[in-house]
Amino acid sequence: MANSPAKSEKVSVFQDAWYGEPAESHSAGVTQILQSLNLDEATLIAANNIARTHGKDALSKLIGEESAKLLIGYRGLRQAQAKLVREDGGLSVSGQEEMLRKMLLAFGDDLRVVLIYLASRLQTLRWVTQEKMEMPSAWAQEILNIDASLANRLGIWQMKWEMEDLAFRALSPVVYRDIAKMLDAKRIERQAFIERIVRELKEELKSAHIIGDVLGRPKHIYSIWKKMQGKSLDFANLYDVRAFRVLVEDVKTCYAVLGIVHNVWQPVPREFDDYIARPKPNGYQSLHTVVMNEDGTAFEIQVRTHEMHQQAEYGLAAHWRYKEGAYAGMATPPNLSKTNKPSTHHQQGTHSAEVAYERQIAWARQLISWKEDAWDQLKHHEIDDHIYVLTPLGKVISLEKGSTPIDFAYAVHTNLGHRCRGARVDGAMVPLETALQNGQSVEIIAVKHGGPSRDWVSPDKNYLRSQRARQRVRAWFNALDDEEAGQIAKAPENKTEANPEAKPITPEIVLRNSSRKTGQGGDVLVVGVDSLLTQLARCCRPVPPDSIAGFVTQGRGVSIHRRSCKTFRGLLDRAPERVIQTAWTASAADPVASSEQKRVFPADLVVSGLDRPELMRELFEILTRQGVHVTDLRKSAKKGLAQILLTVEVKDSEVLRVVQNSLEEVKGVTQVRRR
Repeated sequence: MANSPAKSEKVSVFQDAWYGEPAESHSAGVTQILQSLNLDEATLIAANNIARTHGKDALSKLIGEESAKLLIGYRGLRQAQAKLVREDGGLSVSGQEEMLRKMLLAFGDDLRVVLIYLASRLQTLRWVTQEKMEMPSAWAQEILNIDASLANRLGIWQMKWEMEDLAFRALSPVVYRDIAKMLDAKRIERQAFIERIVRELKEELKSAHIIGDVLGRPKHIYSIWKKMQGKSLDFANLYDVRAFRVLVEDVKTCYAVLGIVHNVWQPVPREFDDYIARPKPNGYQSLHTVVMNEDGTAFEIQVRTHEMHQQAEYGLAAHWRYKEGAYAGMATPPNLSKTNKPSTHHQQGTHSAEVAYERQIAWARQLISWKEDAWDQLKHHEIDDHIYVLTPLGKVISLEKGSTPIDFAYAVHTNLGHRCRGARVDGAMVPLETALQNGQSVEIIAVKHGGPSRDWVSPDKNYLRSQRARQRVRAWFNALDDEEAGQIAKAPENKTEANPEAKPITPEIVLRNSSRKTGQGGDVLVVGVDSLLTQLARCCRPVPPDSIAGFVTQGRGVSIHRRSCKTFRGLLDRAPERVIQTAWTASAADPVASSEQKRVFPADLVVSGLDRPELMRELFEILTRQGVHVTDLRKSAKKGLAQILLTVEVKDSEVLRVVQNSLEEVKGVTQVRRR
């Protein structure tokens, strides 16, 4: 193979992960494994140079751009995988095997990267076994749970079986040795038995003028042990150590073959399953029966069409699905046939996601099986539409592509999302609108107390991708507004004839328990109090130099309202003792202050007029010309009339007045008022 690594080259950064295997030996072994899958030249060149430590540009010059990209992708995947592993080789967070498998599959935009990774893991497994090294049990268990399962899902059966057998050998050496001895003791006898049954079956089919393929099904030590455990059988009674499969052209012939089998050999009671008439929940179809010959030896025979076999091995039936019990615990497992109709919206959403994922995996498995032009089609094919990132403790979190650190924070816990103020990705500080990538580690920097920013749900900003996170932010602000409005509806908390024992709540009592720091209303002063937490009320959105007043809330400082606000007037009537005097800071109220000194304030405008096609475009043209930023927009229309609620950002009420006057000039607009 061309482009082999030089013997004198620097030791690979992954040598520890190879358990000390020399770089040349490892790269040769990985290449040989991938050759057996008939992979393309670019993948084989990347595998043969797996030990090189050059950067992407240098690698591209040495082995070509495509191979270099695959090798860089492999390195990234190994580094992501390494974050999940403890010093003893086990996973840092248990119970996340399914999430980890999906993360590895979705890591790159080229499935060949995953295949190089699996081949490297198998080669390390072979090396450890060959050198009779002590294999950490946690690492062997990871091979079983993650890597062998990935190989299984991609249809690489031989790789799966070898991984399972070698890992099981390390985990349970005594059991492995006992089963191996039992298999070896009767290997010649069993092989002769298989050849005899195959010959007899072929003769019976020929006599019935049936064309079909008869195969002996190989069994591996790990699968034998799983069968013994699952059915509580000892080795002597394990009938499918001797197992056969018959493939024919159509369903009618399947039942004809079944009749022949039951006529020639004695069926074992309660060991017949008709998965053709009653397919498994995942769509799997086949006839399964267990029969005994004249000597009392039991063996299993499966009968199916070639199409069913293709479906079971590579298609939506997805052999790994029912083997691994992905639908265990569901009241109604999804049927992948066209006739299946989930009964609830929840089930439908869950099932459709599962079906879509299975279809993508099945597609990849078919290509791997067919080989013809497969790798050209696999290039840049994304297996999953999610990304998988890690917490500092190694837990994998699934997010939509394009998600940000704030999305991540809300996915971990709603309260963490509310308190998020910064993020480190792979140890480096990043802006909160940064799009996360597969395999990255994310650490959230949060304040002890606090809430989200309204900017996070602004339609023209990229702070949030997840609809769930957006809903959490909106719920926060809705609750904030409801608390203020609810003060009107609640019974007075002061001492009254109805409630003479109640202690009066005064501004001094509440302010004493409030955080004395500037909040969203940082341009507002509470007269006589230094640096108090203030919030600009959303119901009326005051803008300097509006006449304002404060209302002391419980636990959230002072809510700042316009004095003309209906909500505020209700609060004033209900609890006048909690209304306090407030004023704008000098810089906020000064009309000639520099723009650098003044921040912008949100304000709501209600535009009413005729509902015509060009209305929205013309409104936005005016706002754009005036440099006014729109943070929210809602439109309703009825009987040819439109009402549009705009939330705009302005520096003061004078700018807002100019905006109002300009919008009123738009054709068809009848009124522009401040809410």
